[in-house]
Amino acid sequence: MNRLLASAFALLALASPAAAQSVTVAVAADIRSNNPGVNRDDNTDDFALQLVEGLVGYDEGGVATPLLAEKVELSADGRTYTFTLREGVRFHNGAELSSTDVLWSWNRYMDPKTDWRCTSEFDGRSGLKVEEATAPDARTFVMKIDKPNALFLDTLARTDCAMTAILHKDSVKADGSWDKPIGTGPYKFGEWKRGEYFTMTAFDGYKSPKEGSRDGYVGAKRPLLKEVKFLVVKDPATVKAGLLSGALDMAEILPSDVEELRRNPKLAVAVQPNAVRHVFLIQTRDAVMGNQKLRQAIAAALDMEELVAAASNNLGKPNSSPIYSASSYFGEAEKKGHAYDPARARKLLQEAGYKGEKIVILANKRPTVPSFPAAVVAQQMLQSVGVNAEIEVLDWATQLDRFNKGNFQMQSFSFSARFDPAIAFEQFSGPKDKQPRKVWDNPEAQKLIDRLFLTSDRAERQKLVNQLHQRVIDEVPLIFVFNGLDVIAHAKRVQGFKPWQSKLRMWEVTLAD
Repeated sequence: MNRLLASAFALLALASPAAAQSVTVAVAADIRSNNPGVNRDDNTDDFALQLVEGLVGYDEGGVATPLLAEKVELSADGRTYTFTLREGVRFHNGAELSSTDVLWSWNRYMDPKTDWRCTSEFDGRSGLKVEEATAPDARTFVMKIDKPNALFLDTLARTDCAMTAILHKDSVKADGSWDKPIGTGPYKFGEWKRGEYFTMTAFDGYKSPKEGSRDGYVGAKRPLLKEVKFLVVKDPATVKAGLLSGALDMAEILPSDVEELRRNPKLAVAVQPNAVRHVFLIQTRDAVMGNQKLRQAIAAALDMEELVAAASNNLGKPNSSPIYSASSYFGEAEKKGHAYDPARARKLLQEAGYKGEKIVILANKRPTVPSFPAAVVAQQMLQSVGVNAEIEVLDWATQLDRFNKGNFQMQSFSFSARFDPAIAFEQFSGPKDKQPRKVWDNPEAQKLIDRLFLTSDRAERQKLVNQLHQRVIDEVPLIFVFNGLDVIAHAKRVQGFKPWQSKLRMWEVTLAD
């Protein structure tokens, strides 16, 4: 029997949920735990955030917005945050949410024994310290920080922190050890068979923060499916076979499979950009690459439309900004990027005194990133204007090590998602002497980034973002190419699903009769 056909039959046996209004979703890896923000990875976070919620969460544009809180008030000195809780919110065990639960959850997170991913973000080690947390009444929770910080709410909302989720104390056993998440999310924890699958079931007592449309984690969130089964399927070919056979209702697929699956009358493919940024890194301390005119020539030699089309199987769109295209900070200034101009590129090469020195682009061939195909197209474009560009293919671990040591001329690379612009710029900016992995070492730009971390004024932050974006375009310490893509195939009977920031949000999703 054909191996893929056999795999599809095996999937069918594992996947078929007994209940109506139930779906089976393929995921590439098992969850690491069911303890939110503890022993986690992106896949684990995705599952956890269907089950739990925090005081604030990200909206569609990546802004931290009230979720379990009805409103958030900031004191005049920028140090005290007062959260007023929404009324009528209940945990999965039926208990009503109160500020006592918020305080219990916070104290548990800050206990080193919990081993929460984000303890260091709030205890002063990373520059922010929560000095006091109190619950003056049932609906009020107050947090006092040591100094103003524009990213405090953003840090609370971070997905790798599991949104600083509020849990009921029955989530832990009598001896204090972890049991299972009892949260306020739209779905409840179901069953977990390690290495094979994990499930969640609809929470009938869920109170959606809003009505109408979805909005990141803070909009309409009704659990309209009775059960969702996440099946661990590591092989992309088996995933495709499962989708075609009907054993799977939904799965992330490779961009190269989009065209074939779109031709299937029973399947739909949804494609949305996310906050991952695919880039070409440039080592400005290199003897050759330190020449700004040379870097500007390289940028002018790249036809972004053609490059992105080739690297993304015609699914992506160019974005030359450090700010991802769906961000609320992505405005008219951020839409202005590098202009493709081969004649200008040749002129800049001449002005730079370029003598044909070899420029090596590091890349890897992981199928989930466009590192190698982007490098191949860029090499051809650079060679066409007279740049002696070569590609060196490395395994990912070696390439990452070279990145961390700053040991490269150019790299075809991908930066993981960062929502707030201050963190997006900080990700690649800073002193190379202290952190060799930093790409942009500009003290004047760093002062602007520092201001971005401190100011909460939206208009002032946008001005700073605009200035920093233009500096990156002018100085070319790296070249942003396009945003990552969430590519999800699903049965057409699955309705209402929309990819967002690589998260499989299963609320507001239904099954057609």
